[in-house]
Amino acid sequence: MTGWQHAAGIDALNLDAIHRAGQLIEPYIVHTPVLHSLELNRLAGAQLWFKCENLQHTGAFKFRGACHALLQLTKEEREAGVFTVSSGNHGAALAYAGQLLNIPVRVAVPRTAPPLKKANIARYGAEITEIEPGMEAREAITADWHKTTDAIFVPPYDHPAIIAGQGTAALELIRSYPDLDCLMTPVGGGGLLAGTSMVGHSQDLPVYAAEPETVDDAWASLQSGKIEPARGPNSICDGLLTRLGDYTFPIIQSHVSEILRITDAEVAQAMQLLWQELKVIVEPSSATVLAAVLRYPGLFRDRHIGLILSGGNVDVTQLPWPVQGLELNL
Repeated sequence: MTGWQHAAGIDALNLDAIHRAGQLIEPYIVHTPVLHSLELNRLAGAQLWFKCENLQHTGAFKFRGACHALLQLTKEEREAGVFTVSSGNHGAALAYAGQLLNIPVRVAVPRTAPPLKKANIARYGAEITEIEPGMEAREAITADWHKTTDAIFVPPYDHPAIIAGQGTAALELIRSYPDLDCLMTPVGGGGLLAGTSMVGHSQDLPVYAAEPETVDDAWASLQSGKIEPARGPNSICDGLLTRLGDYTFPIIQSHVSEILRITDAEVAQAMQLLWQELKVIVEPSSATVLAAVLRYPGLFRDRHIGLILSGGNVDVTQLPWPVQGLELNL
């Protein structure tokens, strides 16, 4: 059995795996800071603690899972290289982890992905192939590369090694702030949410997720009890335009309290607030967590909330508000 096949075993999905992942990736990751804002607390009527994964290597939490995944590979698997499909952040994370570990990386990127995210992938030496947007094109090129190469497919989220790596962000957060009342992440494919929910469940902490209402397949999946298809590219949250996976869905179904839907306008407002008050750059997908807290005050008032800011890869020349500023109605 190869290293990657062993990592795919269902028995790898447990809290101990997240602890082990944290120890394994320790020499490679940034222990990102946790920021606090009195003004955001006032607006939310709660105590907000932001885990800044936008300050992680390659600008997103994705580096945790990608690094952990590549560290599972045997010598032979490393020599064969890896490939993936990514709208940006996972591709860049895998490319950089591959560069650090001397593993060839190939990435299929939707042609509609933000140019900044494509540039991040290229910066770390990965081979890039552009594809059409949507799950059909992703699945087609993955099937083709499986047939024509010996490289290992490292999915963006739906693998135990990825989930365990992403869960280390929440593990760091609760170690630093053990008195939190709940946790919150964005949700796209569910790797970050699944790992976070396992950590939260171990501490009896409710875990919530935020999702744009125009691409609310994760919310719909919890309603129907089955994985619903991706809703399409109708959101500024480009990092969330996918569906839940076979590994992530049952974990989320078991451990997540609620998925909260917000509008793109609310995301843009929250994004501007985070830039102004925390003095850090976050991308739209990342701002969903604050947008959800502000939209559902009755759910979060007076609570201590740990929020994971998932990434900060945004083209600052293409911001989702006018140059003269977005009027906030808060």
